Amino acid sequence: MYVRTEQLSLARQIDLVFHELQEELSGLNSGTVFVQIRNNIIGKFGVRHNPLAGRSGSFAAEQEGLTSGQQSSFRVMALESLKYKKRWTHGEISYEFAVRQGMVVVDATLESNYNMANLMIRYPRSSQGDVSDQSFG
Repeated sequence: MYVRTEQLSLARQIDLVFHELQEELSGLNSGTVFVQIRNNIIGKFGVRHNPLAGRSGSFAAEQEGLTSGQQSSFRVMALESLKYKKRWTHGEISYEFAVRQGMVVVDATLESNYNMANLMIRYPRSSQGDVSDQSFG
């Protein structure tokens, strides 16, 4: 049976993202994992790699990437960060990560997005108006 994305919790979707990125993360020791969210559904996700250092016409190979244990810790921290997501349904979460002294360190940035057009539908302007247009001019 096919399960639709909107039937999965955001936490389960994050879990799937980390499963999908497992191979890529195993070759990186720093970067940013991002997930773009619309209506509490992850659409686009991926990894922004830190700049590759090129010298003498070639790029140096990445050092060792995240181990399975480090990836597991990273995934747990990503899931924990969802506790700080309040009310919003549209936005992006970025997880900047790096390996420091054998441990993965993660900084999470939660970005909410709102649409003014949706507010105008939800709060239509009354004939009297609570706020005068003149106060913005």
